[in-house]
Amino acid sequence: MRTKRTLLALVAALALSAGAAASATATASRLPTASLILDFTPNAIHTGIYTALARHYDTANGIHLQVRIPGQSTDAIALLTAGRVQFAILDIHDLAIADEQGRHLVGIMALEQQPLAAVIAQPRYRNPRELDGKTIGVTGDPSDLAVLDSVVAGAGGKPRTLKTVTIGYNAVPDLLSGHVAAATAFWNDEGVQLSHQHPPFNVFRVQDFCAPSYPELVLTTTASLLKRDPGLARAVVHTLVDGYRFVLRHPVAGEHYLESQVSGLSSRAVSQQLKVELPAFLPRGGGPYGALKHSVLSRWASWEVRFGIVKRRPDIATMFDPSFVPR
Repeated sequence: MRTKRTLLALVAALALSAGAAASATATASRLPTASLILDFTPNAIHTGIYTALARHYDTANGIHLQVRIPGQSTDAIALLTAGRVQFAILDIHDLAIADEQGRHLVGIMALEQQPLAAVIAQPRYRNPRELDGKTIGVTGDPSDLAVLDSVVAGAGGKPRTLKTVTIGYNAVPDLLSGHVAAATAFWNDEGVQLSHQHPPFNVFRVQDFCAPSYPELVLTTTASLLKRDPGLARAVVHTLVDGYRFVLRHPVAGEHYLESQVSGLSSRAVSQQLKVELPAFLPRGGGPYGALKHSVLSRWASWEVRFGIVKRRPDIATMFDPSFVPR
């Protein structure tokens, strides 16, 4: 009899759970949709986004968030300006270039508060100035040369003596094969992978060499959308803030949420990457998650033009709107 009662209780619980899920789905179908395209294929840096989806923070904030994964030829800025997506995670340097081109895009939330860019060197090069005259691999992104010059010059080296070769996003195999002495890459991705080599490769973060600390990835939308529907933008920001705040408190749970929604991820890689990324999520000196600080952005704008990513200093007053991040 007890077994029968237990079975009936289990069936009832499953029915209630299924009903709740159906209700949540029905609710989501009646909410406005917000489309968001990522900057890259999903990885640990996006854990807060997928946590927000798994925990239905989007519907709690009155929207249905649709996340799109970019392909190799995807131009997120073109999709934004054409109205084919409403929001995008952009590299802050791409945002600056788009602004200089008159694209009228606005950053409304920072994903993290430290630049992810770095120069990763063979184990024998223990200081960036030792790279003078060497062959360096670059992805071809506009900001690569600025990162490389900043790191080498900041260490007292001579950037003009460097020989660069475009290798795309093949820093790990090209470094392991010895094809290049160093390469521009991300310390939270390729840097983590290569740190487990024996001896480990040397990772020179750009913020340690001439560059200020700035948010690498920024949630971006169009100025016209902000004028037309500021409530949608606010709901998206609040959704992501809720997701990342949860990850900061429960990183292991966040890893599981990411891995359960994105196939093919290495649990070990996600765990290692998120571990080094967590300290970068919150502003130095305190402040809410996602904050866009004027003082930080001002220093970044000066660096941006000094190292030639853009020709004129970015107007941070029009490029960023920090008011959407909850305090």
